[in-house]
Amino acid sequence: MKNINNFAKEIRVKSADMLLNMGYGHLGASFSIIETLAALYSGELMKFDPKNPKMEDRDWFVLSKGHGATSYYATLSLLGYFDDSILYTLNHNGTSLPSHPDRLKVVGVDATTGSLGQGVSQAVGIAKGLKIQNKNNRVFSIIGDGEANEGQVFEAAQFAVSKKLDNFVLYIDDNKKQLDGTTDEISIHYNFKNVFEALGFDAVDVDGADAHAILDATQNLLAKQNGKPKCIVLDTVKGQGIEYFAELKDNHHVRFTDSEKELLAEAIATMKEEVNNGNA
Repeated sequence: MKNINNFAKEIRVKSADMLLNMGYGHLGASFSIIETLAALYSGELMKFDPKNPKMEDRDWFVLSKGHGATSYYATLSLLGYFDDSILYTLNHNGTSLPSHPDRLKVVGVDATTGSLGQGVSQAVGIAKGLKIQNKNNRVFSIIGDGEANEGQVFEAAQFAVSKKLDNFVLYIDDNKKQLDGTTDEISIHYNFKNVFEALGFDAVDVDGADAHAILDATQNLLAKQNGKPKCIVLDTVKGQGIEYFAELKDNHHVRFTDSEKELLAEAIATMKEEVNNGNA
């Protein structure tokens, strides 16, 4: 089992290092889901095996907000799905790590995603397929709050409820921002817990910066074998984990200035020291 808090720090270090190496990327969108990834891949929640990525009884994970792939790749690398040297080819020509997850290129990725709304639709389809086969595998998926502008998200949610997919867990990264503004500037800011409860989900609000709280909430909901899909609304901050970037207004995708590169390098050094102290 992983030390879940230290695991989240390790993911953030790797993710920041990848972005610094590239000079730009989806920092905000990647950092806000790191604690959720740490909870999922801690060894206390999902069933998986880096040595056998396609094992039959594994749980499935679908990153519907595919632009958060940087932290997803960092997580898989830390678990041993592939060598971490590959991380520094992120989004380069010929890379096996494209900017959005590709199941044909990235070991450990279960679904190709990026077109918003389509990942969660795949996830509920997988969950239904597993039910048809009488399998106990579960399916976990993360969407963004801006992604919820897509009507397809709610079609998928209705399908999950109508088919009683209690093997499906949906995380909503409620970071209050999207590509070109805040969610309430672009559309409206949903009370996601109320909306998804009304649809027929078991739903809870959770501090999305607390990996233990995310883990506990997920386990508690899964214990309710009542035919309802599960929804965990993550109260997050885009870019969380590094104060400067969390407070940066346009932090969905960042192209770093020279001073920002220096700041990011300093933050990485500080986080590495925290990780080393945590592993001591």
